Amino acid sequence: MEGLSVTIFVTVQKVFYPLLCIMGIPANLFTFYMIVFRKCGMSDTAVVYLSCLALVDTSYVLWVVLIDLTLTFWLLQPFWHSYPWCGLLGFLQYGALYSSSWIVVAFTVERYLALRSAAARPPCSQARATVLTCAGVVAASHLASVPLCWINVVAPKDVTVDGRNLTVPRCHYREELYSTVIVWVTTFLSGGIPIVLVMVFNYLIGCHLCRASRLFTKEERRVIRGRATRGMLRRTILLLGTVSVAFVVLSLPRFVTYCILRTEHNTAYFDRNDYRLPINVAGDVANMLQNLNSTTNFLLYCVVSRRFRQELVRALTCKVRTREPASNFTHTMNVFSVSERKTTPSDRKQIPKCIKKATW
Repeated sequence: MEGLSVTIFVTVQKVFYPLLCIMGIPANLFTFYMIVFRKCGMSDTAVVYLSCLALVDTSYVLWVVLIDLTLTFWLLQPFWHSYPWCGLLGFLQYGALYSSSWIVVAFTVERYLALRSAAARPPCSQARATVLTCAGVVAASHLASVPLCWINVVAPKDVTVDGRNLTVPRCHYREELYSTVIVWVTTFLSGGIPIVLVMVFNYLIGCHLCRASRLFTKEERRVIRGRATRGMLRRTILLLGTVSVAFVVLSLPRFVTYCILRTEHNTAYFDRNDYRLPINVAGDVANMLQNLNSTTNFLLYCVVSRRFRQELVRALTCKVRTREPASNFTHTMNVFSVSERKTTPSDRKQIPKCIKKATW
């Protein structure tokens, strides 16, 4: 029975990872097209962050899911089991993983700061600064992944193929203190710290929006249609939280299982491929969820963003994009600015145009 369960689990992974590549890479590239060329009611800063996220997620799927995991299950001797790919692949994989995690963090922090600063002086969107921020995140992520080039080593290994004993080179984890330290640092930089920051800042965003909804006078509520505004706030909180919640839910299991593997089972004789051990099964399931996180943004946008769905239908039916109505976050930002400053109807006409473009 155990042997059958192991075979089924390996088969599931053999099918899961190629399907993830077939669906994930086109979905991420199509998402990039939709965000950049169709706008979908998003601000310039949101377009930069989310399009950059789509690109780094595509590179993650390419380096991790396609080249590493898919080839591992389907080829006897993948090319990355030799120099220089054994070290270079770790650099590329963790560079993409760092980039994806910290772009989500940067975007979350930016939304919180924009919401805070709107109370006193509504800021204009700075697309150029956002591009530099994303470029800095990607560059720093790959720089931080350079030490990972030396955590693996190529060594000969005996394998049995069709009844014949063969000696082939294998890229495997280097059992040294250096590798252990680097892996622990990587685990927290790619999972633990980003997860905590995303949770904290999304909580602060939710608190800030809820507090803003209680600052209107009766006259202001009549002007801005109070009932609709409360609905906008609820939809905005849902929109802001969905991507972040998906990131936390799909990334947290890998962080937990990796910590267990590196504390309780960090020994040279431990067989990571022995699926009779529950921790190995849990670790691979967590990896599957982590990899799924890099391919689900397209579906999340379809579910929570009405403007994205509308532009998707227009793109698929080859319709011309019409003038974009104000988005939920536009109304929320305008409402929040009005409520904090207690403006009069005449003052509201002087609200800078740039705040009207601050959409999600």
